[in-house]
Amino acid sequence: MVPAWQGFGWTAQFFSPISTLDVLVIVSYFLLVLGIALWVVVSCGRGTVEDFFLAGRNLVWWQIGAFLFASNIGTGHFMGLAGKGASSGIAVGAFEWNAVFILCALGWVFSPVYIKSGVVTLPRYLRKRFGGYRIQFLLAILYLLIYIFSKISVEVCTGAVFMRLVLGLDVYLASVVLLSVTGIYSITGGFAAVVYTDILHASFMVLGSVLLMVYAFNEIGGYQELESRYPEAKPALTWEGNWTAPMECFMPRADAFHIFRDPVTGDLPWPGVVFGLSTISLYYWCTDQTFVQGCLAGKNLSHVKGGCVLCGFLKLLPMFSIVMPGMISRVLYTDKVACVVPSECKKYCGIQASCSPIAYPLLMVELLPSGVRGLVVSALWASLMSSLTAVFSSASAVFTMDIYPHIRPTATKKELMITGRFFVIVLLAVSVAWVPALQVAHRKQLFEYMHSVLSYLTPPVVAVFLLAIFCKRVTEQGAFWGLASGLVIGSLRMLTEFAYGPWSCSENRQCPRIVCGVHYLHFAVILFTVSLLTVLGVSMFTVPIPDKHLHRLCWSLRNSQEERVDLDEDTEVKSPEPQAEPDVFVEDRGCLWKAWDVFCGLELLPSPKLAPEEVIVPEMEQDDVLEGPACGATAGGTERQEALEEQLLWSKALSLCGFLLLLLTGLCHAYFY
Repeated sequence: MVPAWQGFGWTAQFFSPISTLDVLVIVSYFLLVLGIALWVVVSCGRGTVEDFFLAGRNLVWWQIGAFLFASNIGTGHFMGLAGKGASSGIAVGAFEWNAVFILCALGWVFSPVYIKSGVVTLPRYLRKRFGGYRIQFLLAILYLLIYIFSKISVEVCTGAVFMRLVLGLDVYLASVVLLSVTGIYSITGGFAAVVYTDILHASFMVLGSVLLMVYAFNEIGGYQELESRYPEAKPALTWEGNWTAPMECFMPRADAFHIFRDPVTGDLPWPGVVFGLSTISLYYWCTDQTFVQGCLAGKNLSHVKGGCVLCGFLKLLPMFSIVMPGMISRVLYTDKVACVVPSECKKYCGIQASCSPIAYPLLMVELLPSGVRGLVVSALWASLMSSLTAVFSSASAVFTMDIYPHIRPTATKKELMITGRFFVIVLLAVSVAWVPALQVAHRKQLFEYMHSVLSYLTPPVVAVFLLAIFCKRVTEQGAFWGLASGLVIGSLRMLTEFAYGPWSCSENRQCPRIVCGVHYLHFAVILFTVSLLTVLGVSMFTVPIPDKHLHRLCWSLRNSQEERVDLDEDTEVKSPEPQAEPDVFVEDRGCLWKAWDVFCGLELLPSPKLAPEEVIVPEMEQDDVLEGPACGATAGGTERQEALEEQLLWSKALSLCGFLLLLLTGLCHAYFY
């Protein structure tokens, strides 16, 4: 009988059975995760929109920072960054360092506007900003498609590769178990469970990756040794029969230790890294529901800024803890990681293209001792769990708040809460269904695949959000047609390129130069510019939106104290208020019903009863907020108003920390230019 992991084309020679100590470390980690999730379920309210999707808007800076970092670094990042580092050098580290600048923009520019608008989801922000439903619906659908075909697919596929290669586990069984664990605490604990477990995940990811970095650099003899040995790391076999691989397929790049590369011949050209990558990063960090949701859940603006700064410092690490270990893996295991002959690659990693994506797990299997390997395995699983739960939570919020109310206009608040949890189950089923797509998705560098998809679909979204915040003159018609036309152009480019398939040294791809001759980072700049001009052009021929509809929705009016008249207040879909239940009789429900209520976070929690004249009405404008007890949250309007204010001392201290972070990042770029 052939083992399941061999059925997918992977050979047994990479499989190294884990020891009892490794198993104990991994099991202990899972028990710790479940313990934290159970604590959140027991102690935190989850029966309202604020509780379930925003953890009661009560997160502090270190929770926000850990969530942002853990949600960003998944198995796709570990294997993608290390694999690209093995094949190309350190330039891919610019993807991580570029995020530092964008994180500061998230904390200081975008988050204040989002928080003051009082929204739960970003499609809802665009509806408040422009009015109408079509932009909100289009963006919500786009988010869900990107989550399924980019984030979930990459994470599940790389997770399957990792589990098969390192642990020799049955892919289906391991995927179902892991996704079930993450799904259960995402459904029961809501966003609070995601955040609190992400704190543990982030700690393990940092510790595990740093430990592997130390072992890798110790094995090779330090950075200077890596610089001298990497240029010579070429495979021994470069021909087969009458076929000989071109030199560019197996020779390490001469600019491997430089970030900024030739604008024409570079695999990551510097104009694309500076401008195209910034466009993608703006979408990823500042206009994607996944990460903005963590900022919307912040206790106040100071904590949001502090969380962004903390995440920024953590984002400096992957260059040294992931990218360079990938390069070391190529030096130590050149014939496997840098294979170029199709039959050799098939033998080592099951596909005929490059085996560079296995650089990180191969280094972990071959280099780490017992016990430490279990810790790093836990770190990789932590990255998979944290990235998936963040996607589950954000996708659930988008579907529940932006799509379902228009499918069921009469949906009650309880129905919305159940719908949000049910949609996570749907995403779990989709995630498991992606496992058989492993061999197809693995044909190309997964990290580049994820960013190329984003470069084809997200620049129009960035253009719309930037103009929505900084240009009052932009109208709904301009925003819609700029977004729609940009998505059509990007989709055509994406489908055309994917139809020709990924480039391979063993195959000749007859792709038109007009399609494949434009680097995906350059294309992101072009598409952003076209979308921006389209939005502005159409808006100039339409009636501008009066300021009375824009208070606290754009940058120039972010501190306005005037009352805002929402553009959609006449067409707003309202959920019917639940009818008050008389206190004279409460039906005793069965144990199964009570368990269902606990699972869905709909159990009745004790709270002080106020007379009608004593009910506190929040002063701040908040959209889609349903009152209810939260985990450590306070419900008064005064407390929520304080969330929009900052103490002068903390504001200056955070600005100084942000400046130091940017300075350090600039110095890193200058050193590795």
